[in-house]
Amino acid sequence: MQIEHTRYTERFGSVRINEVQKVLELDSGNAKELASYKRVAVKMIEEEMVRQLEQKMVIVIPTKDEKLKLLEGVISGIPHECLIFVVSNSQRKRVDRFRMEADTLKQYCHFTLREAYIIHQKDETLAKALSEADYTSILDKNGLVKDGKAEGMLAAILLAMMMGKEYIGFIDADNFAPGAVWEYVKCYAAGFNMARSPYSMVRILWRYKPKIAHGIHFRKWGRVSEITNRCMNSLISEKTGFETDIIKTSNAGEHAMSLKLAELLTYASRFAVEPQELVSIFESFGGVLPMSDKKAAEHGVEVFQIETRNPHIHEEKGEEHLKSMLLPGLATIYHSPLCERETKDKVISELLHHGAIKEGEEPARPVLSPTPRTANIEKFRRIMGNYLDSCSALEKK
Repeated sequence: MQIEHTRYTERFGSVRINEVQKVLELDSGNAKELASYKRVAVKMIEEEMVRQLEQKMVIVIPTKDEKLKLLEGVISGIPHECLIFVVSNSQRKRVDRFRMEADTLKQYCHFTLREAYIIHQKDETLAKALSEADYTSILDKNGLVKDGKAEGMLAAILLAMMMGKEYIGFIDADNFAPGAVWEYVKCYAAGFNMARSPYSMVRILWRYKPKIAHGIHFRKWGRVSEITNRCMNSLISEKTGFETDIIKTSNAGEHAMSLKLAELLTYASRFAVEPQELVSIFESFGGVLPMSDKKAAEHGVEVFQIETRNPHIHEEKGEEHLKSMLLPGLATIYHSPLCERETKDKVISELLHHGAIKEGEEPARPVLSPTPRTANIEKFRRIMGNYLDSCSALEKK
């Protein structure tokens, strides 16, 4: 793979936010020494290095009642070296969608001989393990994991910690193009290869985001992304004193983190999860508030934003879906202790304009879960260690 070298980096305390880097070549052939003049602008990442990173990575697919063909396509796009983990919150009563997903994954693993796991978000053993580990913020009044993508992601982070993985990546199950999924993971590995710090994050910027409605329109930006990016950049600008547009990936569902970073962040419920990750980084390591982890602050936290070659093709879900994403995402910015009056006013103006709140209202404070490192991972392992075998999609002979 050939990718642009980092051309510009914005610093916010101990956080290094890299400008968007474009993928120049998906497959750069056999390793060759770049000409000296090209080394300044181009980073070549050898396939063997990518594979080594993929072996240390778990890719999580959160899903809920998604079309089985789409889910199967996403799974098929994940490079073979990665461990796959499907976290499903699909229905089980009227039609057991979860069983259908598990059957699909098992059939796939039977023919490809690859390791993968699938677990339901409402699994009672998972809930028991979380309770024993004293990580109960994501449990509901019935003692099961709450509904929501973020809650499934958090469970997966704890499972990845338990399994000793070094990196965790997330890919939404509504992607129509397996080739795009393959590229996402390659970009994750490229970002981690370029990282100078063990506390790093890679966020995907799609080259285009076509929406399938009446034909296909190749949009450059999603509407929610444009708005959230503006407000996120305003949050930074007010603290640094310099206007910026460095953040282009506030709502990146496709993103990856080193587990060392993932275990230090706070997470917001539902569609607020991706913006909250950035807010948590800025609060914890931006230098305005007390640093939450001395070692991470010394190394610095790196955020990479990589633009793909493949477009992200998905369905148009309408205005109500836009509001359901916009409101919680902007609420993470609005209620951050870093947020000042000018940015608060921008958030309110956007929410009023899109009918997400009424005049005189404020966005509700997001529900936050504590950092995963507060969980007792040994107690979690005692329960989930043996049970995880029953979640395997690859039949052991």
